[in-house]
Amino acid sequence: MINNLIQKIKNRKAKIGIIGLGYVGLPLAVEFSEAGFTVIGHDISIGKIKLINSGKSDIDDVSDEAVKKLVKSGKLIATDEFQKLKKVDTISICVPTPLSKTKDPDVSYILSAVDTITKILHKEMLIILESTTYPGTTEDMILPILEESGLKVGKDFYLAFSPERVDPGNKKFMTGNTPRVVGGITPRCTKVAKVFYEQIINTAVPMSSTKAAEMVKLLENTFRSVNIGLVNEVALMCDRLGLNVWEIIDAAATKPFGFMPFYPGPGLGGHCIPIDPHYLSWKLKSLNYYARFIELAGDINSHMPEYVVERIRKQLNQYGRSVNGAKILILGVAYKRDIKDMRESPALDVIKLLEKDGAKIYYNDPYVPQIRWNSDTHRSSKLTTALMKKMDISVILTDHTDYDYQWIVDRSKLVFDSRNATKTVKKGRDKINTL
Repeated sequence: MINNLIQKIKNRKAKIGIIGLGYVGLPLAVEFSEAGFTVIGHDISIGKIKLINSGKSDIDDVSDEAVKKLVKSGKLIATDEFQKLKKVDTISICVPTPLSKTKDPDVSYILSAVDTITKILHKEMLIILESTTYPGTTEDMILPILEESGLKVGKDFYLAFSPERVDPGNKKFMTGNTPRVVGGITPRCTKVAKVFYEQIINTAVPMSSTKAAEMVKLLENTFRSVNIGLVNEVALMCDRLGLNVWEIIDAAATKPFGFMPFYPGPGLGGHCIPIDPHYLSWKLKSLNYYARFIELAGDINSHMPEYVVERIRKQLNQYGRSVNGAKILILGVAYKRDIKDMRESPALDVIKLLEKDGAKIYYNDPYVPQIRWNSDTHRSSKLTTALMKKMDISVILTDHTDYDYQWIVDRSKLVFDSRNATKTVKKGRDKINTL
């Protein structure tokens, strides 16, 4: 039976099912479709289904042209009807795994996807969870539900975990050339899942278990969170010491061994780094272990928007202005440069804090034409000389490469730069204050 499924996968005869067509699912669907597989993508959003089937993409790293071509060829089908997944040979679960307000894992989307799968589960099916979660989710939560069907894992169907490694906006490492970690419930499960990913990815790294694979993803993002937390605290230290943190980091980075540069900023954004470490911390609390590094890094990173606002307040005060009544231009609201992704963006926290202090906020982002805060819709202001003259200060929160920073500095009264985006600016440096 395992050989039949492996052969179908290798011959591109296997039909691929994907549940969740967001930042993880849609790029995966496109990769498999372009490799010659027929892919049926399921999503609960009717708007998303209509968008994809009309040949358009709402994901930064997937072009409209690619989606249109694949939909037209019949290789990519988007649907909100789970019955259309009945004849697929593999199903990848790519749904969100957010945190609750108390920072507890919300696995409701995973459970909903598994409930869908139980209605169509059949022999010789491969199920892979890609959504980031705590160690033990696949084995302790998903497996028992699937085995209620009477089918046995490793014999009748195959279950594995392979964490997504999507980095929105990264032009060098994308789905196809980023190695994948794969861990199955049984060795047979790992074998099938490894073959599955090898059809579109150069390297698939087998793990001893699903728990080990789940832990890998949490280590990757905890590593980043802790190091960003460290460098954010160093930024606070340098402020107290009257030092330029960017100069310090650049000098330390000249050491060819034993140092890896991380950079401070207005806070963490995106779906992974602000959230994933808390999955690990939550799991360990259930084992009576307190993850001190994770909690401390989370505390430092979560308070960076407040620190940014305090620095803006001080800069305005230095020039006889107050935040209350000030016109402030926010430059960049996406969580990182050159993308439209707003998930967990610290810019929204900075905006809300400034507004609470009485500031009048304007924003510009070439990738985000409109956003909502305080229940209102706000549109990106066009950058003009007239607009800049009205502003008391320009605040750079996202260092988009589209921006002409010398032009911005020339036309701004004051600039607060949280990303060191103005480092190459020659004129008007006396207006600039960096994090």
